[in-house]
Amino acid sequence: MAEQQKSGMAAAAERPLRSYGRTSTHHDLSIIYEGRTEEIPTRVPDVGPRGMFINTSRSFPEGAVLKVQFRLTRSGYLVNARAEVRYCLPDVGIGVEFVEISEEAQRAIEYELDAARRP
Repeated sequence: MAEQQKSGMAAAAERPLRSYGRTSTHHDLSIIYEGRTEEIPTRVPDVGPRGMFINTSRSFPEGAVLKVQFRLTRSGYLVNARAEVRYCLPDVGIGVEFVEISEEAQRAIEYELDAARRP
């Protein structure tokens, strides 16, 4: 277990810095592991236009594809995307990159991030 945590932390330290800020201004997150039907328990993550970190105790292999859906708080925009797991921190969560997301959804997330930064 400790080895898994160390390798997860090492992977987190090796990933590139984010090119966009992140925020947690959304709700109603649901994720589905493609090819499976069970619901995956999650807690509110942080999101950026290119990906998100999802707090979950469930482990996923790097490269796993997930269907992600959530609603942005300010605009109410419903985001639907396919995302690929880039790293997993055991018992903490997963970092995913959107691999299929509309430009409109990316713009809505950027707008949400900008609005969250304003006083």
